[in-house]
Amino acid sequence: MKLSIIVPVYNMAGEGKLDYCLNSLVNQTISDYEIIAVDDCSTDNSFEVLQRFQAQYPDKFIAVHSPVNHHQGGAKNIGLAMAKGDWLGFIDADDWIVPDYYERLLKKAEETGADMVGCDYCLTDEHSFKVGKIVHNNNDSQTGVMNKERYKNLLLETGSLVVKVYKRNLIVGDYEPGTRDKLDVFPEDIFYEDNAVSNTWMLRSRHFEYIREPLYFYYQHQASTVHSISRKNLEDRMTAGRQIIREAKANGYFEEYRDEIEFQYTVLFYVNTLFSAMPKKSKVKGCYAFTKALAGEMKKTFPDFQSNSYYIDKIHPEEKKLIAYQMKSQLFFYAYYRLLWFYRDLRSGK
Repeated sequence: MKLSIIVPVYNMAGEGKLDYCLNSLVNQTISDYEIIAVDDCSTDNSFEVLQRFQAQYPDKFIAVHSPVNHHQGGAKNIGLAMAKGDWLGFIDADDWIVPDYYERLLKKAEETGADMVGCDYCLTDEHSFKVGKIVHNNNDSQTGVMNKERYKNLLLETGSLVVKVYKRNLIVGDYEPGTRDKLDVFPEDIFYEDNAVSNTWMLRSRHFEYIREPLYFYYQHQASTVHSISRKNLEDRMTAGRQIIREAKANGYFEEYRDEIEFQYTVLFYVNTLFSAMPKKSKVKGCYAFTKALAGEMKKTFPDFQSNSYYIDKIHPEEKKLIAYQMKSQLFFYAYYRLLWFYRDLRSGK
């Protein structure tokens, strides 16, 4: 089997989202592949949609129902245990791809000897192949036979997990498919499961290539994880940040790439979480205590993070100013930030 495509599914049947995704998969121009779609205890008719596709395409489509909801990480772990492909790919159940997506990526791998290949994607709010806002998922400084500088660049800008294909050994080693119900690759029961583990895959790669074209369509709608701001969502982001450090230490690359890991953790665990929690519209319960504890853990984990060269170069000056305030005084930071919002509301007439 050339390729296994794993699709975690949860409540995506509405508005034809799941159908549009799966139709883009079953109509790929390559022939030797399988689609493993894992329903994560959906409460809508998503599993019925999967069963319909399995009946229509029995030679390439496998519909699986997880007995317990473990979020995308759990669904992916089930799919990985079943996957027979020499290559592995993932896709979110509300996104879709061009018809020759996998053919293009695998051809690039064959031509170059790469064991990981990615491309760009575009953001869209309609079900079509009209190219929307293009996001460059990786860059040319990361490509080629890997060395320390390329690894550093990948750690700093990993890009989206789903907009790549991987040689199976990067993810599952020498595991023989079908011998376990699921693999323990992704953390379960949290969002941001990709962020927690993808560093290890990046550093196992020996050759990465990248196609500078938007071949993947990333659907923008209000149910998307990136549009959801809740206490659970923010805590999961923090959990993923902690897992990044555990993964780096367990796999022996923490010290070698300490600066990159520190910056990555700072952005995911702290900066993005802080500025998602603070805006008035987020309405995170117990925001003061939550952000105080967040800052305390950040300071304890990496006391000198504000001196990190990547932090100095890449974090917005206004954000750095606010963070410096919080590191000195939570009370001053919180009051200052709220006053900023009050002033902005006055100026906008709200």
